[in-house]
Amino acid sequence: MFVHTSIRTSNMNRSITFYTELMGLKLISRREIPQNDAEIAFLQDPEGKGSKLELTYYRKQKNFVQAEYEDRLFDHLAFEIKDMSKTISMLRKRKVTVTDEPFKLGPTGPLIAFIEDPDGTLIELIERK
Repeated sequence: MFVHTSIRTSNMNRSITFYTELMGLKLISRREIPQNDAEIAFLQDPEGKGSKLELTYYRKQKNFVQAEYEDRLFDHLAFEIKDMSKTISMLRKRKVTVTDEPFKLGPTGPLIAFIEDPDGTLIELIERK
């Protein structure tokens, strides 16, 4: 069974705010990991559906730069949304970077777009109708 995906963050509070206020997740736990001087937080869909997102903050990590698009090892997270137009508009007002404007995946496919979280992690938005 697939349990969670972990991504690193350079600012735990900022990332929790982003994923709860803008992406609709619920913070379900947050704790210190003294063994590696880190803090982790788990978030999930408010209804408890799907796998969890773990945010990891390593206090000793000094270099925090995403590789250029072609050089990234981790590709993206994906979120299903109800209304692409409303979502993109709200995200733009909050100064979120939209890396790929909405486009259809084929004539009958879903509408998708890509944004970045505060640390540059790519997020795919998917609207199915």
